[in-house]
Amino acid sequence: PDTATDLESVCERVGEIKRIHGLAARHYHITVDWHSDRNQVATVRWEERALEGSRKAHPGVYCLRTNLVDWDSERLWRTYTMLTDLEAVFRSLKSELGMRPIDHQLKHRVSGQLFITVLAYQLVQVIRRHLAAHGIHDSWESLRQQLITQVRVTGRFNRKDGKTLHVRRATTAEPAQQRIYAALGIDPSPGGISKTVI
Repeated sequence: PDTATDLESVCERVGEIKRIHGLAARHYHITVDWHSDRNQVATVRWEERALEGSRKAHPGVYCLRTNLVDWDSERLWRTYTMLTDLEAVFRSLKSELGMRPIDHQLKHRVSGQLFITVLAYQLVQVIRRHLAAHGIHDSWESLRQQLITQVRVTGRFNRKDGKTLHVRRATTAEPAQQRIYAALGIDPSPGGISKTVI
């Protein structure tokens, strides 16, 4: 690559970078130090200076508005975060349990599906409350991602008598999974080992 260090070449390169990355470049102050006697660049220094009035200088704040004038800011924020958590859990339940869309035509079937959804949410909250008591404060989605890697597998073995032995068991729980199981008082090898000869 070209290793020219004369002032003009370096300034051209800096200018090209600023042109390509214009949105980011406006937040940086670049200084080029050079040896005037040799017309060579000594160092190139940059300093981040967020442009006043830009989103980088003021990344934004939440502004919660309510007509509940008797609530203090802490209670309002706690309720808001609870609602966002509830929405995240329902999004997860809708995708995994097929709670959406509601295709029922009869009112009692719609009510039944909504009841199951609320019941599932309550179960999720009981599980998370137990985990929180043991210092585990992960979201439901995070818990699912940690537990999803443990599965039940079936091994097939041919016997001398021509029959096949099927051994079914859960894979070994990873440390994060074991911690969750211990907090909930659950066997880390759910389902035990089952053997079937066919």
